[in-house]
Amino acid sequence: MEDFRRTYLRLCKEGSVEPQDSVVAQLQESRATHGSRLDLSGQSLSADTCAMLATALQKDTVFTEVLLSDCMLSEEGAKVLLSGLFDNTTVKVLDLKGNNLRSTGAEVLGKLLARNKTLHRLVLEWNALGVWEEAFSLFCGGLCSNSVLTQLDLRNNQINHHGAAELALALKRNTAVQELDLRWNNIGLLGGRTLLEALQKNKSIMQLEMAGNNIPSDTLKALEQITGHNSDRQSTLRDSRSRTQVLSKEIQSLKEEKGRQFLGLMETIDRQREEMGRSNGSTSIQIGQLQEALNERKSAVNSLTAKLQMTEAALALSEQKNHNMGELLTRLKSEKEQQREQQSRVTKKEQEDSALREGKLLREIQNLTETNSQLKNKVEELERRCKSQQQQIFELKQELTNSTAELKLQLAQAEDRLEIEKRRSKQALQDMDILRQKEVEHVNRHLEDSERALQERILKLEGQRIQLEEELSKARAACVTERTQAEEELGKVRAQVRLEEQEHVSTLGEKLRSVRSLQQEAQLHCSQQKQTISELQAKNSQQIMEINGLRRRTEELQQELSSKDQEKVAEVGRVRVELQEQIGHLHAERTAQGGLKEKISALERENKGALGSNHREVLLDKESEMSSMLEKLRLKEAEIQRMREDEAHRASYLQSAILTYVQGSPLGHYSSPKK
Repeated sequence: MEDFRRTYLRLCKEGSVEPQDSVVAQLQESRATHGSRLDLSGQSLSADTCAMLATALQKDTVFTEVLLSDCMLSEEGAKVLLSGLFDNTTVKVLDLKGNNLRSTGAEVLGKLLARNKTLHRLVLEWNALGVWEEAFSLFCGGLCSNSVLTQLDLRNNQINHHGAAELALALKRNTAVQELDLRWNNIGLLGGRTLLEALQKNKSIMQLEMAGNNIPSDTLKALEQITGHNSDRQSTLRDSRSRTQVLSKEIQSLKEEKGRQFLGLMETIDRQREEMGRSNGSTSIQIGQLQEALNERKSAVNSLTAKLQMTEAALALSEQKNHNMGELLTRLKSEKEQQREQQSRVTKKEQEDSALREGKLLREIQNLTETNSQLKNKVEELERRCKSQQQQIFELKQELTNSTAELKLQLAQAEDRLEIEKRRSKQALQDMDILRQKEVEHVNRHLEDSERALQERILKLEGQRIQLEEELSKARAACVTERTQAEEELGKVRAQVRLEEQEHVSTLGEKLRSVRSLQQEAQLHCSQQKQTISELQAKNSQQIMEINGLRRRTEELQQELSSKDQEKVAEVGRVRVELQEQIGHLHAERTAQGGLKEKISALERENKGALGSNHREVLLDKESEMSSMLEKLRLKEAEIQRMREDEAHRASYLQSAILTYVQGSPLGHYSSPKK
């Protein structure tokens, strides 16, 4: 306030104008009370004073309210003062009550409304603006182009039905004015009807005062009814905006939490990969050490070949035992064929179950189409009811029909998306079945190779090395199973994320609890993975202990020849256990696929039941984000598959190298004629 007083005095001094004492006194009195209000009510302002105030208000950034009621402004003073507010960006309230503004003032007010972008409330009571029709039409033109003003007071301005018609034209295009006061004018019956027609198109006016205008009671009631509808509409819009803001905030927080969870899972997977790489390096070092030990044993075996020639009687016994082992192998083959038949039966049952599930899905789609037809019938009934109502809610009926059309389009789009998702899921299931068949074939080939290797290794002295290799393969199989479990956990997390996001639209509290449960599950999964890593480390230590024991066993080869038969029986049992474990893993994967299919069907039902017209766009955005996350997970799965293939190739190469080494050793030459 003090800065404004100084600028006013400075401008008066520069323009050689005598400052008005009453204005200076009023500025000095209101300096300590109202820091953002310029109150000059009741002060008779001259034209020079108005010019100085206008120049001061052009660049002022302090006052938000300017009160100039009963200031006896002249035509020239009003023009200059209002022109100073054209480019002002801080004044929000302007009071010009009782200044007897005429045609020039009305024209300048129209220009002010057209150019000013910050004025929210304008008081023009007791000014007789409606007397000059052309000037009032210019004022209404400025009001038509204004998009900021929300409160307009035009009481006691002698507005007749012509002025009311101009004001109605302005209100048809204006969408910002919410409160309009037209009391104590001469609007009459014609003016009231024109305003009624204008308000049928205007949806922003929530409060309209029309007392003292000689308007019939039925038109007043109609105007009140329209303003009531507008106020209800604005309140619902505000509620919906606030709810959408709250929902958007909650969705953003959920996005951030899910992103953090996904990053944590990816970090754990990376750490597991690093640990697996380190374990693979340690195993490769151990294999090198074993190779050196085997080279040392080769020299010992060459020295023992002479002794083996003296043990032909023991070899005859071993040949008889070999015959027994051949019988055991035939039994194992018959059992394997039975297991294959059982597996084929299980696959047939699963295919039948999948066909039944597809039939259920088709029935659910038919039910949904019936519900859609029922909704369409209900919409038609509502339209018939709306046609019987008054002409005043004609535009509301148009909005309803538009919204129903948009809902139908969105429903069609949702059905298309569901069909696309079904096709994708079917294709993914087919790909998974093909991959499983390939894995089963690979396992069968591997089992046949292992059987042949067992037949060749009966009379060889290097069975301990093969046992070590089998233990390494077991460790790798355990690692592969752990990776598959991690992949299944990732799939479960994805399904749970999708479920939580869809349920969050209806119940926010349940989703928060489910997010906490997911966090606990992720922590439990991390702890389980740590436990598996510790178990692998313990297995590695056990393997090192076994290698040390193998070094001691080289001195007792004669005694180990008698115990070879028992070891062969143990190996056959181990092979049988491995087959049972692999079959169990396959069954577990099939059951997991069934659970995933059920979750997909549940998700489709929940999607169709929970999606609303106000939240479809948000859910579409979430689906796009989930698709991007799915693509990332698919890339990770491809990398894991490549790692599996690399490990399988390495194992096959190692096995072939060991077989060639065994066949090239003198013990292999000796045992080959006995087969």
